[in-house]
Amino acid sequence: MSGLGTSLALHLVTDDRLPFDRLLEVVDAAAGAGVDVVQLRAKSVTARELLRQAKALSDVVDRRCLLLIDDRVDVALAARDAGARIDGVHLGQSDLPPETARRLLGAHAVIGWTANSPEHRAAASALRQGTIDYLGVGVIRPTSTKPDHPPALGVDGFAAFAAGTALPCVAIGGVGVDDVAPLRAAGAAGIAVVSAICGADDPAATTRALRGAAAAPVLETAEVAR
Repeated sequence: MSGLGTSLALHLVTDDRLPFDRLLEVVDAAAGAGVDVVQLRAKSVTARELLRQAKALSDVVDRRCLLLIDDRVDVALAARDAGARIDGVHLGQSDLPPETARRLLGAHAVIGWTANSPEHRAAASALRQGTIDYLGVGVIRPTSTKPDHPPALGVDGFAAFAAGTALPCVAIGGVGVDDVAPLRAAGAAGIAVVSAICGADDPAATTRALRGAAAAPVLETAEVAR
């Protein structure tokens, strides 16, 4: 197990629709404003281009938060080999098995796994303890950043999913500032956003607003509803 010693409260998942120079600016602003995790997600680029981006983001992040690579264990390893600080990966259901990723990346890597069905949750529960560190659960609401997303769970669906696992669950998919308190009351260990920060006029201010909401004391569901 990685022995995850940092917060999972706020994840920024990068948007490959942004020009990369602009993305670097967004990540720099978000890292300075308190994002806990940056996940590099660029599904349409070559492995070599993803490696270039990983190295550039590592320089920009400069250890201010965790840096994960989406899907590509090979690129995470190559970036480490090139001297980049890569803390781990986030894997989808069609990527390398988490057990393989753990063996390749080592005990201290952070490994997340996408899960959005009872079958996914059961598969995660069947893994040896310490294989994965958290589940990325969603989508919460329909989102244009993932047009092929599964049916939206909503807050109630997320709560039911999270109640069935001891693993930390990070909510993703169409999440905004107003969703943070209800999702935390529903059991979210954190929230992950794409457009909320990547599409913001002021990414630092939006990050601070999300971070503040994520760090606020968790209210009971009845209190949130008032």
